[in-house]
Amino acid sequence: MKFRPLRLSPLSDSAGGETAPIPDEMRAIVFDAVGGPDALRAAVIPTPSPVLSEVLVRVVAAGVNPIDAKTRAGGGIAGAIGRFPSTLGFDFSGVVVVSPYESHPFPVGTEVFGMAAFPRSGGSYAEYVVAPTLSVARKPTSLSHVEAAGVPLAALTAWGLVVETAHAHEGQRILIHAGSGGVGHFAVQLASYFGAHVTATGSGANLGWLRDLGASVVVDRLTSRFDDVVGEVDVVIDLVGNVHDDTGSRSLGTLRRGGLHVLVPTGSWPGYAEAATAAGVRSTSYKVIPDGGVLSTLARLLDSGAIQVYVDHVFPLPDAAEAHREIEKGHTRGKIVLSVADA
Repeated sequence: MKFRPLRLSPLSDSAGGETAPIPDEMRAIVFDAVGGPDALRAAVIPTPSPVLSEVLVRVVAAGVNPIDAKTRAGGGIAGAIGRFPSTLGFDFSGVVVVSPYESHPFPVGTEVFGMAAFPRSGGSYAEYVVAPTLSVARKPTSLSHVEAAGVPLAALTAWGLVVETAHAHEGQRILIHAGSGGVGHFAVQLASYFGAHVTATGSGANLGWLRDLGASVVVDRLTSRFDDVVGEVDVVIDLVGNVHDDTGSRSLGTLRRGGLHVLVPTGSWPGYAEAATAAGVRSTSYKVIPDGGVLSTLARLLDSGAIQVYVDHVFPLPDAAEAHREIEKGHTRGKIVLSVADA
């Protein structure tokens, strides 16, 4: 596909060289109305323009998250989409092609990863994305763009759950449901890193891997009832809710008096707060905060080897619908990523 370049002088990169002009159109995956995976289609749309403190990033890879599929299907944050067609996607890894000013910490040519402000702006299933600089960090040097694109939303969510909400510490007992998923595999690692005794639920094929990630106890959700095995815990990080076998409700019985239940998929259990109060425990929901400062901390942990990202499947951008079908199966180990362009 031939792009018409903007009538601009070539951009200077951070090393003083020149980069290719930015096209005024780009390839993207859009959907015209909520629906199944087939609602996603390839399109050519205008390249977005950053303003004020935003950067324009050439996307090399984009992460796929369950919230993307839920939104496409009419749940998630579909109600906040202002108009269609719309481009999905929060996570990206790529290269800055427009920076707010010359001496900005993310000059042109910087490899970054972060979260787009979807649906307030276009998502990351595209060749270019606009992102607030406060939602961006330098890409971990040890990771490829594909690996880095699997990090932001899931790892930031896990950090918020484990560090900012549960305040993980030595000797604390934490139960993490769906420990082998995108958020879960980061949550297990972070809770273990900060000294907590981690119990994780998962399926048989992932149990050994969960131990490798730092779980002290693993429970096969297909063959055992976790509430018969776990004993008393201080915190439950619930990434399931009551979608499967009343996992959320049963979790309350594992908490010590005054313990904390943290629920992420609140739509699966509207009455969680009242149920927690009746059980004598505390409860809260959680929503991800796209904090570039925390993302920088996570980048250092990734580069040091303290935590890792696992990418289960990589799909080319035109196969975004197939990526959604895969994530909707609910069996993904770690993350699914779209390959958008060459590094």
